[in-house]
Amino acid sequence: MEKLNWLSIQEAHDQLTSKQISSVELTQACLDRINAVEDEVQSFLTITPEIALSQAAHADRLLAAGDSLPLTGIPVQIKDVLCTEGVPTTCASRMLENFIPVYNATVVEKLSNQGAVMLGKGNMDEFAMGSSCENSAFHPTRNPWDLERVPGGSSGGAAASVASGETIFSLGSDTGGSVRQPASLCGVVGLKPTYGLVSRYGLVAFASSLDQVGPVGRSVKDCAFVLNAIAGHDAKDATSVVREQKDYTSNLGQEINGLKLGIPKEYFVDGMESGVRQVIDEAIAKLEELGASIHPVSLPTTRYALACYYIIAPSECSANLARYDGVKYGYSYQGTDDLWEALEKTREFGFGPEVTRRVMLGTYALSTGYYDAYYLKAQQARTLIRQDFDQVFREVDALITPTSPVTAFKIGEKVGDPVQMYLIDACTLPVNIAGLPGLSIPCGFSDGLPVGMQFIGPHFSEETLLKAAHAYEIATDWNKSRPTL
Repeated sequence: MEKLNWLSIQEAHDQLTSKQISSVELTQACLDRINAVEDEVQSFLTITPEIALSQAAHADRLLAAGDSLPLTGIPVQIKDVLCTEGVPTTCASRMLENFIPVYNATVVEKLSNQGAVMLGKGNMDEFAMGSSCENSAFHPTRNPWDLERVPGGSSGGAAASVASGETIFSLGSDTGGSVRQPASLCGVVGLKPTYGLVSRYGLVAFASSLDQVGPVGRSVKDCAFVLNAIAGHDAKDATSVVREQKDYTSNLGQEINGLKLGIPKEYFVDGMESGVRQVIDEAIAKLEELGASIHPVSLPTTRYALACYYIIAPSECSANLARYDGVKYGYSYQGTDDLWEALEKTREFGFGPEVTRRVMLGTYALSTGYYDAYYLKAQQARTLIRQDFDQVFREVDALITPTSPVTAFKIGEKVGDPVQMYLIDACTLPVNIAGLPGLSIPCGFSDGLPVGMQFIGPHFSEETLLKAAHAYEIATDWNKSRPTL
């Protein structure tokens, strides 16, 4: 029998409800795995074994009473950008190193209400700004497939913890690809829901019009189970959308005969690794073999997406991070009696270089004399990008692209070249600009490293994406691959 820490949510749920295992046993198996590999992977910032075992014991009581839900007793890692009552939420930043929230994020509360078990908080790029998980103020996370390589970012801890068997599933956040890109690089499944489908209350803001919470799992069905738990309107979030509650597992297992899939030429970018291109081509051929029809399409304004994103996201970051001034909470520089020097030094020592870079970019773009030239034009480009997607989705049901144009690169390889680092998200960030759902699933390997395929759909088309991805998944079993860690 497979070790308990490698079970999918469905497998774990079946064994829990049939009394083959207990949640305490499942949780302890994950904690044992954490003890065995965490020194190498470093996917966590905070590990909470006492909380986990207490929640697991509570879950076992629910299971014994026959009062269980799909996530009851299932261990989860929570990205450290989501507020957790009584547990540090640092955003991997010195600025919030000692911050302990007095409330849970809505998605954390929803998982708790299902009886899920929190193993701890996942490492990330500081304030979710990065594509490699090297920008954490505390330590980099390493890719379980090759410990000398990055896991992707910013939800690097979320993806690495699932890929290494330290947790059954995790919650991340996705502002420009931060769930999907690390899922691709680590060979797991990552879902970015439609903007507004999942509450952002308690998610520490990076770019408020782009941020979205999403699950990372071992399978498509895992992500569907988690989406069932976390989706839904929340009055505490002004951007939350009122929609009928759905069961995102209900269409899984259906055939995809007649499904129209578009292949946008603009996503096969210059600089894409040949191995990635080959794997994606083979995956598209497999989808066609399963009954989907393949249609070349064009999204011409995609060429503006990268520039658009790196004006809008830093601008919103500049506004959101203005609150960290050392006055109300968080790090505060104490080496002076001068107020203005204290404010300056607080931000100098509290923020890392990537956060500082983006705050400066955003402040410049919003400044008098430059607002119209940069921020306003970026918002106009954003409208064109969204209109391109709307037009294409009149012709096809979903789009297929690479998730990342490259496989996991060496730690430190791109740190000195931020532009090259930003280009890694070229296939994912248009999805956030348009507020669309996106799903990354493993589809093969290039030189021994995982490659991810991305499904993109119209707003609130998660059911279609999950159905198509699940059909591919069960026909290939790439998600069953495990690193030799």
